[in-house]
Amino acid sequence: MTRESSFHGSGLLISGLDMDQTASTFYMAAISSALLGVFSFVLPDTPPKAKAAVVSTSSALGLGALGLFKDRAYLVFFIAAVLICIPLSFYYTWANPFLTALNIENPTGKQTLGQFSEAIFILAIPFLFNQIGVKKMLILGIVAWLLRYVFFAFGDGGSGLWMAYMGIILHGVCYDFFFVTGYMYTEKKSSDKIKNAAQGLFTLASYGLGMVVGTYVSGFVVDAYTTPDGVRDWHSIWMVPAYISIGVLVFFLLFFKEKKQIETAA
Repeated sequence: MTRESSFHGSGLLISGLDMDQTASTFYMAAISSALLGVFSFVLPDTPPKAKAAVVSTSSALGLGALGLFKDRAYLVFFIAAVLICIPLSFYYTWANPFLTALNIENPTGKQTLGQFSEAIFILAIPFLFNQIGVKKMLILGIVAWLLRYVFFAFGDGGSGLWMAYMGIILHGVCYDFFFVTGYMYTEKKSSDKIKNAAQGLFTLASYGLGMVVGTYVSGFVVDAYTTPDGVRDWHSIWMVPAYISIGVLVFFLLFFKEKKQIETAA
């Protein structure tokens, strides 16, 4: 794609460069972060509760949240959350190069469809959480991961272009129905004393450990399906996270058993 065609196609140019090829996005993110940091100084004062309470090392490190693993249902969910982050890392790392390989103009802009989808589906979570329960919502989230990668595997820049777009739009279901629901589920399973620690532990395990493993696995897979001249077999690449999603789904269906009152708690 020439610079001129990029200009007319994407409409996102800064100093003659496509938005995908400029560092300006990082400057924008840095400035926004700085402004938010300054804004935080004018927020209402919220002093910590129980100042006089004795704080132990275990409580400071949030180790009390480890007690949640005594609950088999939560342990199964927790393991599934770490495992599903392996397919997640495939999307975060390789979706943009994939869309670029399909010659889709302004692929970064197209990926914002996923954020719009996320904003829409998150509105449905409070209603569905009560109506169908946490287990079915988590299952829907895992199934969405599977469908996303199947769409990517069979999508192309021609007649199958709609599949690539569907893979992007499914981001709302993938993230909201599993991770947002997972945060709500973690809160319901936690006592008041460990709620914060439990949320932090869930984030550390999923977006920490899970993403580290997933990034390594995705890099290994992409290298394995890349020819010496740099051509990537995207169908085979995307089928790997699809198979991983199937494995997580089977594991979750077999071992996750939650009490009805927790599933439908408001």
